[in-house]
Amino acid sequence: MSLNSLISYISNSQIIIELVKRIKHNNELNIIGSSRYAKSIIINSIANKENKDILLISPNEEIAYKWYGYFDSIDNRNVLYYPPSENLPYASINRSKETEYSQLSVISKIIKKERKELNIIITTERSLQPHLIKINQFKENIFTLIKGNELDIKELTKKLVLLGYNKENLTSQEGSWSRRGEIIDIYPVNNELPVRIEYFDNIIDKIREYDPVSQRTLDSVNKVEIVQVGFNLLIRKSLENLSEQGTFNSEEITTKNNLDRYLGVIEEHPSNLLDYINKETLIVIDEKEECNKFSNNWCLESDNNFELHKDEIANNLKSNNINIKVKSNLHEKFESIIKTFSNYNVINLYEFESKRNLDNRFLLSDKRINTSSKHIGKLSKEINKFILNKDKVWILSAQPLRTKSLFFEHECNTTYLDKPNDLESAHKLIENSTPVIIKNKNNYEIEGFYLPIWKVILITDKELFSQQALFNNVFIRKRKRSVNSNINVNKINPGDYIVHKNHGIGQFLKIEKINITGESRDYLVIRYLDGKISVAADQLGSINRYRSSGKIKPRINKLGGTEWLKIKDKNRKIIKKVALDILKLYAKREKLKGHIFPEDGPWQKELEESFPYQATPDQITAVKEVKIDMESDKPMDRLVCGDVGFGKTEVAVRAIFKAITSGKQVILLAPTTILAQQHWRTFYNRFSPYPIKVSLLNRFKTNTEKKDIYNGLKNNKIDLVVATHQILGKEIEIKNLGLLVIDEEQRFGVRQKEKIKNIKTNIDVLTLSATPIPRTLYMSLSGLRQMSLLNTPPPSRRSIKTYLSEIDMDVIRTAISQELDRGGQIFYVLPRISDIDQAVNKLKNMFKDLKYIVAHGQMNEIDLENAMIAFNNGEVDLMICTTIIESGLDIPRVNTIVIEDSHKFGLSQLYQLRGRVGRSGIQAHAWLFYPNINKINEASKQRLKAIKDFSELGSGYQLAMKDMEIRGVGSLLGEEQSGKVNAIGYDLYIEMLHEAISEINGQEVPEVNDTQVDLPINAFIPGTWILNREEKLDAYKYATECTNHKELTELATDWTNRYGVLPKPVESLILLMKLKLLAKKCGFNKIKLKKPNVIIETRLKNSTFKLIKKGLPSNIQSKFNYEEDDQFSKIIIRGLGVTDIQNQIDQLIYWLGLFVKEINNFDKETSVTKI
Repeated sequence: MSLNSLISYISNSQIIIELVKRIKHNNELNIIGSSRYAKSIIINSIANKENKDILLISPNEEIAYKWYGYFDSIDNRNVLYYPPSENLPYASINRSKETEYSQLSVISKIIKKERKELNIIITTERSLQPHLIKINQFKENIFTLIKGNELDIKELTKKLVLLGYNKENLTSQEGSWSRRGEIIDIYPVNNELPVRIEYFDNIIDKIREYDPVSQRTLDSVNKVEIVQVGFNLLIRKSLENLSEQGTFNSEEITTKNNLDRYLGVIEEHPSNLLDYINKETLIVIDEKEECNKFSNNWCLESDNNFELHKDEIANNLKSNNINIKVKSNLHEKFESIIKTFSNYNVINLYEFESKRNLDNRFLLSDKRINTSSKHIGKLSKEINKFILNKDKVWILSAQPLRTKSLFFEHECNTTYLDKPNDLESAHKLIENSTPVIIKNKNNYEIEGFYLPIWKVILITDKELFSQQALFNNVFIRKRKRSVNSNINVNKINPGDYIVHKNHGIGQFLKIEKINITGESRDYLVIRYLDGKISVAADQLGSINRYRSSGKIKPRINKLGGTEWLKIKDKNRKIIKKVALDILKLYAKREKLKGHIFPEDGPWQKELEESFPYQATPDQITAVKEVKIDMESDKPMDRLVCGDVGFGKTEVAVRAIFKAITSGKQVILLAPTTILAQQHWRTFYNRFSPYPIKVSLLNRFKTNTEKKDIYNGLKNNKIDLVVATHQILGKEIEIKNLGLLVIDEEQRFGVRQKEKIKNIKTNIDVLTLSATPIPRTLYMSLSGLRQMSLLNTPPPSRRSIKTYLSEIDMDVIRTAISQELDRGGQIFYVLPRISDIDQAVNKLKNMFKDLKYIVAHGQMNEIDLENAMIAFNNGEVDLMICTTIIESGLDIPRVNTIVIEDSHKFGLSQLYQLRGRVGRSGIQAHAWLFYPNINKINEASKQRLKAIKDFSELGSGYQLAMKDMEIRGVGSLLGEEQSGKVNAIGYDLYIEMLHEAISEINGQEVPEVNDTQVDLPINAFIPGTWILNREEKLDAYKYATECTNHKELTELATDWTNRYGVLPKPVESLILLMKLKLLAKKCGFNKIKLKKPNVIIETRLKNSTFKLIKKGLPSNIQSKFNYEEDDQFSKIIIRGLGVTDIQNQIDQLIYWLGLFVKEINNFDKETSVTKI
């Protein structure tokens, strides 16, 4: 906690003691005025004095998130967020599992008997609606596993089924479990992480948490508590007890799996959150009138929903012989609910004084602190006045050293306290009226305040530099992030077309075990035109999914003969020409000399530390790679590819700041006016503490303003210009340009790209993209461009729930109503401007009081800007628009997007549009509608399926690969080359391209993608160890994708954690993969047994082999003999083939390890300048 000293000062004051007495006496206290952050400190101080839990009720989720952030930043207590149910009661609609599991997690924590810590529970008025079963029934269904206890493994699995947990092959999702022998994985819905239970006989031997993505075990725990997966099973059981025939059958069970609508049938008075909290809890209501307003809207919608569905519910009950009248007891007005608060201490919070006379008032009389953007002098004078008045001043800043130096320049003495928990030092400074600067390490938006009654002032970066928070306060449940780690566009499934580098295009059928010469191995069965072949599973590196134009069914090759060899040879010649062109580009680029940027200075470090949340590992790597490029003498050309909201802009912030502080000017080029405006605001805020001039150039600027910007660039008065294509429209003179940043390059036109090329001559270039077009992707994959991938989501991102549906106005009404009910905003997107009027009429008929606005590219510039500002400020609920919002518009309150005629949009467009929502941490929804499914073409169906399949975070790169399959490689290489790619598949094309580059470049050791090892080793994954065939195939794929011994060792450790002790065949498989890794590095294509010898096939030249062999010990040199041949030369290891197989593997690993060392030394000594 950064502000410990401030919190301690307020908490220990006489005023808090007086407030505690007042609330004890009257049971209710009304606090009026000041900011919510100041009030959070006061409320927390009151609760701490009384040792009480806090239940804070806010009007909506957005405000609740702010409260969560405030309390989390000031207290070490357990801050819990209880999310409200999104769906209206009575309707048969699937509940959000994310919401339901979060609710279960919170109530399981607050009812624990043995808990020692106090809880702060943040929620909205909606959570006080009836939606829970009785607390005793909930407690009866809690199941605890304790290390060392005896429990039959069958009893455990039976109990999990009764609690509603689903059995899966892999436990990575909440509410599931899996078993592998004596190991059981469970993901309790109330736990942050899944647990791995290991048995010894019938004793629970170990309980360890594990990472649901990597499946690696983490910390050991002594016990784990498991609660039910929702209330469906309990409600159904109660309904069966009420039914005369003892069963309950309904469509909801088979389709929606949602029986919550019957909670009011089995319970006369269903429970709410109040029934679960401690009776000594301090209840805090934020803006009672606002809570009441939201509650009334909800109740009105619920009344209507009850009328719509009551007959349906009644008929379902009647058909199951349940004679109970249906009641509207799943919603209740807030006014009625708060009458039950009489037994609690209650604090009501108001920002402004009410017209009503409130009893027991406490007026904070907060004075606002003026914002002093780049006018530190005024703020310095104000602080000096505070000091004379003996006021206590705290300054909270993300850049404390810069802040201290600015105040010093304006004759205001402050002290930077680098140890905020040193309360003694802080209090001494404060008592001497010395302003204390503390580094802000929190993720939350905090604004300053002045409390005259305490004589306390807090100043933050918002007041110092007018800095807006980079993102709003958000709550994300501390659990597994929904990440794309399990998405694999290269995954091979039975029925897929594949390319085997030696046999050609075939169709993968299945995986089976084959026993050859007494040794068993798993093989992939592949169908060809005239037969089938079996390929050892450890040779998956020789197989790729067939990817081509996506428009034609591939022609399956024949086995044997020369057909495939001729196809490869024909394409190899063409690919060599492409390789030559690439190498010419390499040579041209190598001759260019760029600016060598210096290493980071102190300002760079401070700016990076001011980033208010932890940079993801991928961001750290990307920034490091960018800086290495900038500090070299070659012009940088790097693509940073990351999902929407994954932190690409922050990578650009750090690169741009480095360039500017090194004395260079920067252009940031954005494809749209809106995106340019968004970037300008971001960079202006981030750079505001520093003497950096940031300008914006777009079509809204007047000719005079444009002229001033051009002059500023010419005279080096402007450090950074954020611009649209306007900057490409004429010859402009930039005195000291050092860096060009291009955002979403694929969205610029052909002519604009040509003009960009003219700027890019010898300066550093950084390109940002969420879904790179195939050509950009190809340039990066083929090595023409360096690429950094951002795959890790920041903590505040959630995957967006994506729905596909034929156009249905009732569904659209529900989607919009749900967002309006939680106080949010909606994008309503259409593909054509001509469709807007019709959509407006439809929506006006559905929602009489809907506040909406229209936005599209053909609007008057001022009207469009005003529309954007109005929507951004929350003045309207819904924006009817075209794809003009595709990039850049970042409005946290917009968490639902409706897209009509979604089949008319490209995959990249749909992905970008969906990324406009879900930026605040609130669960976002994307509704994609299309006409009759039979009326849209196959490519459109594939695009819609892809956007649905790739709905998890970090899918942009995978979608770009999928887009290449759908659109074809014609857009990547041109039609001439795409025909060649169709013949051999994209992946083999890229592999052969790399081989051609190496060959032309004179690389001594040839590149080998996969080494075939034909030795009689019993190396496979037993079906009794990994039961699921698909999971087993994935395991083989992971083994073949390991690039070094460390990764193989980690894989073996992971397998041990997940499946138990490695069986002997799996240990042999790991050894075999180690051998293959070494052989690839040596340029060996095949290792086979030909008794009494072992033969190695290679394209390694004899001259190179002799040089490498020369460095080996003499006793080893004599074992290897080289025989040259046309296609593959042979290295003969005499006599090795008559020894036992274990000795063969061990000796080969040892000898090839020596070869690799010599190759590494050889490369260093004989490094040549490449073309």
